[in-house]
Amino acid sequence: MSIGSHSFSPGGPNGIIRSQSFAGFSGLQERRSRQGFSPLFCSLCRCNSFIENSSALKKPQAKVKKMHNLGHKNSTTPKEPQPKRMEDVYRALKNGLDEYLEVHQTELDKLTAQLKDMRRNSRLGVLYDLDKQIKAVERYMRRLEFHISKVDELYEAYCIQRRLCDGASKMKQAFAMSPASKAARESLTEINRSYKEYTENMCTIEAELENLLGEFCIKMKGLAGFARLCPGDQYEIFMRYGRQRWKLKGKIEVNGKQSWDGEEMVFLPLIVGLISIKVTEVKGLATHILVGSVTCETKDLFAARPQVVAVDINDLGTIKLNLEITW
Repeated sequence: MSIGSHSFSPGGPNGIIRSQSFAGFSGLQERRSRQGFSPLFCSLCRCNSFIENSSALKKPQAKVKKMHNLGHKNSTTPKEPQPKRMEDVYRALKNGLDEYLEVHQTELDKLTAQLKDMRRNSRLGVLYDLDKQIKAVERYMRRLEFHISKVDELYEAYCIQRRLCDGASKMKQAFAMSPASKAARESLTEINRSYKEYTENMCTIEAELENLLGEFCIKMKGLAGFARLCPGDQYEIFMRYGRQRWKLKGKIEVNGKQSWDGEEMVFLPLIVGLISIKVTEVKGLATHILVGSVTCETKDLFAARPQVVAVDINDLGTIKLNLEITW
């Protein structure tokens, strides 16, 4: 069952949204120069809050590994555009950005009301600090709105190229069925050239939008297996997302706790690509027993608040991988 079919219920006071159990989220160039684009996601859409002092979204304390060196972007753009996937990711991204904007609008309203109440009986220093927080929220919201406009601008350009590409494709089919002639061959050659140009433009825009997707911070919360997990059991978990990799090993302790050699990883989102997870049990130096593997959808991870998800690793759902994912 995909994460797209899951509804997340609000969590506790820590702002974490918890999901019910599910069987996975769904059972290209290099980081280009930021010239012409907002640097918003360098500071805004990381794993921490848009604002350092925001209580809604908290900055991870542990040191986080990053997979930038494994090449989130390919050195060349993909050869074939993926318009359906592009549309899905764009819609999910817009929803996530709108949610972020709503979160900070709520924060701004709260701070503004607090400032109004405190003006009568508070020290100037306290008012000054509160006013600084309000200005910081307003500044980030303006940057966020600009970032949203860049995303919309890219997608509008993509839709234009897509319509041109569809038109060229239909003309190719029409000329292919028409009687052969020199003029028809010349026209078909020109149409093929235009079709190639439109598809290349679409692929380039897809790569540019990837640079605006931010980061996914994935935090390991442990395995859950009820009677399946015994003290002394050792497991390996391998995650792959495009060219990005994360491999970690863990052991079930006598007291039921789990120790893992990795806690957090940052993956850079892709337009095309799902997260694959494989869990194996280590029985000896060269003996690995496959517990299960699952492919996970990512487009529903564009959310303003952290999400705690339980991934069903095997078909029966007796082994689950608990992850906390922050965009």
